[in-house]
Amino acid sequence: MDILKKLTEELSIQRWQTEAAVKLIDEGNTIPFISRYRKEATGSLNDEVLRNLNERLSYLRNLEEKKEQVLGSIREQGKLTEELEQQILAAETLVVVDDLYRPYRPKRRTRATIAKEKGLEGLADVIRLQMTNRPLAEEAAAYVSEEKGVLTPEEAIEGAGDILAESVSDEADYRIYIRKLTFDEGKVISAAKDEKAESVYEMYYNFEEPVKKLAGHRILALNRGEAEKVLTVKIEAPEERILRYLEKKVIVRDNPHTTPVLKAVIEDSYKRLIAPAIERELRSALTEKAEDGAIKVFGKNLEQLLMQPPIVGQVVLGWDPAFRTGCKLAVVDATGKVLDTVVIYPTAPQNKIAEAKAVLKKLISKYHITLISVGNGTASRESEMVIVELLKELPVKVQYVIVNEAGASVYSASKLATEEFPNFDVGQRSAASIARRLQDPLAELVKIDPKSIGVGQYQHDMNQKKLSEALAGVVEDCVNKVGVDLNTASASLLEYISGISKTLAKNIVLYREANGRFTNRRQLLKVAKLGPKAYEQCAGFMRIAGGDNPLDATSVHPESYEAAGKLLASMGYSGEDLRKGGLTGLSRQVKDVKRLSGSLGIGEITLQDIVKELEKPARDPRDEMPKPILRTDVLEMKDLTPGMKLKGTVRNVIDFGVFVDIGVHQDGLVHISQITDKKFIKHPLEVLSVGDVVEVKVLSVDLQKKRIGLTMKGLGQ
Repeated sequence: MDILKKLTEELSIQRWQTEAAVKLIDEGNTIPFISRYRKEATGSLNDEVLRNLNERLSYLRNLEEKKEQVLGSIREQGKLTEELEQQILAAETLVVVDDLYRPYRPKRRTRATIAKEKGLEGLADVIRLQMTNRPLAEEAAAYVSEEKGVLTPEEAIEGAGDILAESVSDEADYRIYIRKLTFDEGKVISAAKDEKAESVYEMYYNFEEPVKKLAGHRILALNRGEAEKVLTVKIEAPEERILRYLEKKVIVRDNPHTTPVLKAVIEDSYKRLIAPAIERELRSALTEKAEDGAIKVFGKNLEQLLMQPPIVGQVVLGWDPAFRTGCKLAVVDATGKVLDTVVIYPTAPQNKIAEAKAVLKKLISKYHITLISVGNGTASRESEMVIVELLKELPVKVQYVIVNEAGASVYSASKLATEEFPNFDVGQRSAASIARRLQDPLAELVKIDPKSIGVGQYQHDMNQKKLSEALAGVVEDCVNKVGVDLNTASASLLEYISGISKTLAKNIVLYREANGRFTNRRQLLKVAKLGPKAYEQCAGFMRIAGGDNPLDATSVHPESYEAAGKLLASMGYSGEDLRKGGLTGLSRQVKDVKRLSGSLGIGEITLQDIVKELEKPARDPRDEMPKPILRTDVLEMKDLTPGMKLKGTVRNVIDFGVFVDIGVHQDGLVHISQITDKKFIKHPLEVLSVGDVVEVKVLSVDLQKKRIGLTMKGLGQ
């Protein structure tokens, strides 16, 4: 297979782009580096396309390796024909390669191998070729042998049938046809093991849907219900059509002595060998596709969450709500440093509201707190009521935000949190994390396993290795899009920078602690184990404010410093002009990009990127994202009435809709059918992302089940 041609077709890009991207990947360059600093080579392929290319490249190379192994094995057996070799070489999936290899794969002892050991292959050939004119029992009598364990003609016929059943099952063309037919016309059916038992799977107690139409979230729900032993799930294939197809293929002529036996053999082969295998394969393929879809949604949600704009310049009070053990508070200054921690007990069973308010007023006055960040976990609702009462009593303006605290408890109990806050308990660490999530969501959330951040669906049911790799890629892309301050970034943040491993991240922090702040990017080469290749990959994403070279504070790569310097000089600017701020209007001064890029010895795309960066040095792409909604008042669920219009923040996007925080503690669901009336959408991600601020209208409120139905239709979205 021409892998480059295949990738080019699949990704709808040019052959030269594919060749360049593959070459760069093979040379050990990271996806963020290729995406940002090798645009000329790849024609500006973005990180999403590059990651898809890398994943498919790996799959196709594994496929070619598998083909070589299979061909080698069959060749050793002396059974490789030219036709079979061509079929294997032309295969485009591992499943097809497995189908073609099945008859030649070394087998464990099966009913067929046992029958062959008993010398029944000759009888099997007689039945298969239907070359007998006498009753089969008479033919079979010649194979009866007490020594070989064949005691009757019937046993001989049965053994021959086992050999034939396996040979039918091993035929690749049959399997390919049956698999496709089962997918196209089969149904997935589920039933309850105990119909009287109540569970979240009730809608699947008597469920059926065509295999090819089954939505990903249903597949994952059925899998979970089956794993929890609540449901039985099976695929119902068009059995009669499949048996007729096999009979047409296997029964070459009508023979009254052998045809009935062959029909029985075909049925046994299908029901015992083919159908269970096809069902396993299809369910595995459906699950893999559903997982890929869920991972994609999870990744998109995670990206939006990580790219939420930071709230800068404010002293924040982090509030980790609880009942019995009290609410843990942490005051964090504008740089993220923890100034104070305290525990208050305004919630049940203590209900010390007045005492809690007095503590809060002192903290707000002492540290000039302007914002309260409240976790959305247990007792969040009760804490919010206390905060709203308090805000009305304050002489200064203080606002609050409900923050998704998913993963905060995981972080606070982690080794990393223990190292960061050795003298704090888990509650204090959690409160500090909740505060910092507002100040710099990206820097704080990278400390938590992405799977624990809570913006996916069924994440615990899928391939954890694949999920972890995909989410790590999302975090890596986000961190590199934003860049990091080399003098303040934590090791947790640094390890996601292109070319930087966990070890190198720790070494950078150790170097900083031993030698003081970095004053130029070249000093990175003095860090233990950080060589020229790692420097090339990471340097452009590391920022140094107020360093020796003003270009170190930008995303201009050191390899382009000479060109950037010449550009500044040719336009009448110096490095000092750059220190004072962006060179507004520089792009208007650069008239002839082609000529100028040639004289500077760089590509046109690189020149345009440099100009854009010099106009707005170290611009933060998060600034373009919707800001969190700051609140001063609270709504209760009982206050909601159908028709009420509210503003809210999208908390999670899933296959069948989005959950929106409208400030009543319980997120409301906008079903996919209620998202827009402008166009048909297949998935909510087509129009909405985590963090989006949206206007919604209340459709329904179920206080007992704590469910809120919302719509975005007719609101001018």
